Amino acid sequence: MNGQPISGTSVRADSGRRGRGATGLSALVLGALLLLVTACGGEDTGDAGKGGAGKGGARTGDTSASQAVVKVVPQDGADSVATSGALKISAEQGKLSMVKVSDPKGAEVEGKIAADGTSWEPDQHLASATKYKVHAVAKDEKGRESAKDTAFTTLVPKNTFIGQYTPEDGSTVGVGMPVSIHFTRGITDPEAVEKAIEVTADPAVEIAGHWFGNDRLDFRPQDYWAAGTKVTVKLDLDGVEGRPGVYGKQAKTVSFTVGRRQVSTVDANTHRMKVVRDGKQIKDIAISAGAPATTTYNGKMVISEKLRVTRMNGDTVGFGGEYDIKDVPHAMRLSTSGTFIHGNYWGGSGVFGNTNTSHGCVGMLDARGGGDPGTPAAWFFNNSLIGDVVVVTNSHDKTIQPDNGLNGWNMDWSQWTK
Repeated sequence: MNGQPISGTSVRADSGRRGRGATGLSALVLGALLLLVTACGGEDTGDAGKGGAGKGGARTGDTSASQAVVKVVPQDGADSVATSGALKISAEQGKLSMVKVSDPKGAEVEGKIAADGTSWEPDQHLASATKYKVHAVAKDEKGRESAKDTAFTTLVPKNTFIGQYTPEDGSTVGVGMPVSIHFTRGITDPEAVEKAIEVTADPAVEIAGHWFGNDRLDFRPQDYWAAGTKVTVKLDLDGVEGRPGVYGKQAKTVSFTVGRRQVSTVDANTHRMKVVRDGKQIKDIAISAGAPATTTYNGKMVISEKLRVTRMNGDTVGFGGEYDIKDVPHAMRLSTSGTFIHGNYWGGSGVFGNTNTSHGCVGMLDARGGGDPGTPAAWFFNNSLIGDVVVVTNSHDKTIQPDNGLNGWNMDWSQWTK
């Protein structure tokens, strides 16, 4: 009997402990569930109805479409598009933020977005027969972006022109050498053509272009180039409509270097020429200028061509059959109309430095065939560059016209830039 109460008591005590443990576990589980619901729902359940997360969650941005509309003219896939005036990009209900127009090589067309952000136009003409890709982006007032991508191809011209330029690429020239471009077709839109040509110099100097007629455009600074100047000429004529239906077909960059400064002054009255290089006289040469009936032009003349031996025939310059010399040595052209400074072997040695006997040229003592390097003419030829300046003074003639040869230096700067 004593063992039963003890056994019963043990059972009751053990059962009580099990009951208290179950009650505590349930409370813990319930509390955890309540915490979980609170964490997931947040303290302010109104946030869920606003499309955002509660505390500790990520808020979702505005995903509605941009109101901005990008428009591109010409339309996507267009062919035979004009190279000027046809490309226009605009934005409605927004502002352009980026515009890129590029050719197949990736070269971009320069242009500017207008101040109000609603339009873009190129700064330059487009090349002909070229496919361009357009990528434009605009933003509405909420900053939402809208983009448009198109492509078009410019026209293939039936009639073209090029510019034949001087001096040659890579050459070294005298300080009087202008950039002279002769166009193969007469130009009726000189502004468009001139805009497509860029002439720059290092060291920098102001350079301006001047048209002679409708087929020649020359560029020069106000004064002679400084010795050592490097000049670059960029011809971006491809696609320029120079005259109705006639387009440029040339994209080329050339450069040249200005050598030492040499200016030679001929005095037709004293019959002598003084050669000055870099501010120092290095030679005084006896000459014979134009005879009283066929005087030499006055003015600044640029050597445009050098010929070791050439033929001179009076028929080609309006003097009939007065002369035809088949082997004139050391000839350097000073004008288109036929003025040269050259060697003379047929005149007596007493002529040079004493009298003027030529048909308008400037002559110096020389040997037949030009083979004697010791003659004054040979020395001057060997020490001259295309682009050197020869100034003729005290001749009983008018000043040479600026377009007669490369002689624009005879025009005042104010007239040149007019």
